[in-house]
Amino acid sequence: MAKVKKSPRPKAQTPKGFRDYFGTEVTERSEMLRAIAGVYHRYGFEALESSGVETVEALGKFLPDVDRPNEGVFAWQDEDENWMALRYDLTAPLARVYAEHRNDLPLPYRRFAMGPVWRNEKPGPGRYRQFYQCDADTVGAASVAADAEICAMLSDCLEVLGIPRGDYVVRVNNRKVLNGVLEAMGVSDDAQSADVLRTIDKFDKVGEAGVRELLGKGRLDASGAYIDGVGLAPEQAEPVVAFLTSKRDSNEATLDALRDAVGESQIGAEGVDELAEMASLLAAQGYGPDRIIIDPSVVRGLGYYTGPVFEAELTFEILDEKGRKRQFGSVAGGGRYDDLVKRFTGQVVPATGVSIGVDRLLAALREKGRIGGTEQGPVVVTVMDKARMADYQAMVAELRQAGIRAEVYLGNPKNFGNQLKYADKRLSPVAVIEGGDEKERGVVQIKDLILGAKLAENATLDEWKDRPSQYEVPRGDLVKKVQEILDLYA
Repeated sequence: MAKVKKSPRPKAQTPKGFRDYFGTEVTERSEMLRAIAGVYHRYGFEALESSGVETVEALGKFLPDVDRPNEGVFAWQDEDENWMALRYDLTAPLARVYAEHRNDLPLPYRRFAMGPVWRNEKPGPGRYRQFYQCDADTVGAASVAADAEICAMLSDCLEVLGIPRGDYVVRVNNRKVLNGVLEAMGVSDDAQSADVLRTIDKFDKVGEAGVRELLGKGRLDASGAYIDGVGLAPEQAEPVVAFLTSKRDSNEATLDALRDAVGESQIGAEGVDELAEMASLLAAQGYGPDRIIIDPSVVRGLGYYTGPVFEAELTFEILDEKGRKRQFGSVAGGGRYDDLVKRFTGQVVPATGVSIGVDRLLAALREKGRIGGTEQGPVVVTVMDKARMADYQAMVAELRQAGIRAEVYLGNPKNFGNQLKYADKRLSPVAVIEGGDEKERGVVQIKDLILGAKLAENATLDEWKDRPSQYEVPRGDLVKKVQEILDLYA
């Protein structure tokens, strides 16, 4: 009889580009989302939780730098051979939701949404295929007052999360201004316009000289490879260079420089006027250039947007993996996208919104020391006699009812040392002990595990050595004594 071949055991490993999140990380994210939701709610936005799965048709093609319709998303065919996909952002689902329920929703419709999104892209350091976004959008408001409000709200979110003024800036630009620049250049061909947009997007990396080369014949990159240019004459490139270098010391001076860059273009002038109106509206609310500035270098995949675009950048320095100083960079962005709902309804519906990169912001707060470290675990009630489990559960119930995080040890209680090792691994601040002798005398032992750990590190610490690490108290004082110890380390 042939020997039955065993199936190989599956590998216990996270899929490439994904990761697992544990206790403290999950708690920190939840607290951040709660704080941001509080700001969104205060501004009058309503929560929306849409499906994590959409039809590929509904999602459309909006991922940047992707040529094939389904590239960049996790897609499959269902039993009816319809193509489905995991959402790659929270904006495309909003367009579908609004188009589907528009007769029942107020106009404008103001919603915020938070949750994971998935992108089938090449992973890298700090770049995962699943990550969290935290969005707020206004659908149905054509006024740039809606864009200005989003920028103010974004500024408030950063400050609520503990990023002070001076450590961030919200930068604002307008797609219409760039359209005016293209018009001033005499560029009307869609393919050539796309090439110019891609070149503008490289300004931060190659600088003014590099942009001039790429708009012209081309240039050698850092690896020595030659990159073909757009093929524009030098005089055609001037409006782009003027646009990219028009940032000045004040919003007013920047606006004047942008007016020069767009020349006689009507759409360009309209974009500059919108930026001026936004600056005025923000200043009236107390949001000056110490928080929000006009900056022509903001690009944000301009092919997606139809008007104002904005980006929140953290300006403090961090050390990279090689120990070099660099700025932390962008943590949020958004803008006006008036054509998105039109895909469903055939009618233009104005919309503007922002998306906060939750994982990026969490990393920033850790860099600033605003969050991080270790999270305190639960009080552990040890088990000295399995037959008395009801007594131990009663203790835990009293602690929980007093608002204290607590659990009973549910492993094998034979080895008491293993129970304390478990409590240490759980980062427990306190262990509760009640053996047969304590039960007869009506007392419990309360062990201060934090103090015990510090004494184990250095028994000569003056601030710790005279404090007892274990207390015997009446059973009725269990909750009171545990709370006293917890308060010492609050």
